[in-house]
Amino acid sequence: MKVNELKEKLNNGEFNEQIKYIYACGDDKAEYYSGRFTEVIKGFEETFERTPDDMRLFSAPGRTEIGGNHTDHQHGCVLAAGLNLDVIGAVALNGKDEIRIKSKGYPMDVILLDELEPSEEEQDRACALIRGVVSKIVSMGYKVQGFDAYTLSSVLKGSGMSSSAAFEVLVGTIINGLFCNNEIDPIEIAKIAQYAENVYFGKPCGLMDQMASSVGAVVAIDFADTEKPDVRKVEFDFTKSGHSLCIIDSGADHADLTNEYAAITVEMRAVANYFGKQYLREVNPEEFAAHIADVRNAVNNDRAVLRAMHYFNDNIRAQEEVEALGENDFERFLDIVKKSGQSSFMYLQNVYAASMPEQQAVSLALAMCDEILGDSGAYRVHGGGFAGTVQAFVPNDMVDEFKTKIEAVFGEGMCHILTIRPVGGTELK
Repeated sequence: MKVNELKEKLNNGEFNEQIKYIYACGDDKAEYYSGRFTEVIKGFEETFERTPDDMRLFSAPGRTEIGGNHTDHQHGCVLAAGLNLDVIGAVALNGKDEIRIKSKGYPMDVILLDELEPSEEEQDRACALIRGVVSKIVSMGYKVQGFDAYTLSSVLKGSGMSSSAAFEVLVGTIINGLFCNNEIDPIEIAKIAQYAENVYFGKPCGLMDQMASSVGAVVAIDFADTEKPDVRKVEFDFTKSGHSLCIIDSGADHADLTNEYAAITVEMRAVANYFGKQYLREVNPEEFAAHIADVRNAVNNDRAVLRAMHYFNDNIRAQEEVEALGENDFERFLDIVKKSGQSSFMYLQNVYAASMPEQQAVSLALAMCDEILGDSGAYRVHGGGFAGTVQAFVPNDMVDEFKTKIEAVFGEGMCHILTIRPVGGTELK
């Protein structure tokens, strides 16, 4: 679509119905989201100093993990959802053999299309994610051409809402729309994004973040077969639960914590290897329970045993949460969320980094939730942990008090009241 036409439609509200659907919002918020797309178009024109003949607009959401903490990389079960926080992009072909992506606030990333091999020097950088996504799609037989993109993100970096997964999914969605006739389904886009993060970025993540971002809505995912994960939407309207989804940004950052995340995978795998398996999902929980002493002696790592205990129980809890929501039993759902949070703190031990015990912003956020909510609602560490965010389901009549008291400790704007959006990676058109 021509740029002037895009701008006119955004200004006239012609995209508002699609925007309201994407962001699960009303008329009062549609203007805000429309303004973000206008801003990303302006950013493109200023960055690349051109107004292209044809421009397209894309979006990919951050995600919230609702159930199953660090179960996905062990081929377990999770419950997750796409959020109304997202990464959006204005995109146009550039007629060159390169991809240029400028994200607001960050340097330009440039990828040459004839140089798609992984590079150790690029690990932990956005250009590695772009190169990995492009490489995988090219290997599937699609011809990718050069394009320029300017992106703008509302997903909090280092927040546990998976800003990296949203970016990966955005790149995959852009390429799928531009060059693949949208033939790559959202599940495959998620797997491509995970490949980029594992092989090119150098982070041994699971698949949940990418799947929730790519598919959107509330999804229950069983990763028993990671090549063909069982993904199904959970029909539950959180807006009718009497509770609001709040994400507390503790102010701590995930930077330099890759080794902490990797240790969880390594230690869980050590327990699985004791039983001759690669993943804990392949281990019989009853057999594990009967041999805890033997496992402890064999792996010589008590934390590995505790983390395995967490996995077995949280894998069941993720499935029980789906059942509770399916039966419209929100109180049971909240009880399971609390138990998951307790397990993450005591057994999984991903609330703060063992190497930095004096930095416990997430622990403090959990303590504040306990002080404010008491027996009401539910709360837990959110996402990968060690830093970042806490998730809380807060009774609607307590939201104002909750937000005020949380922000008195962590700062204004650090308690986010969010909604779950019904779509994942998508194009505005």
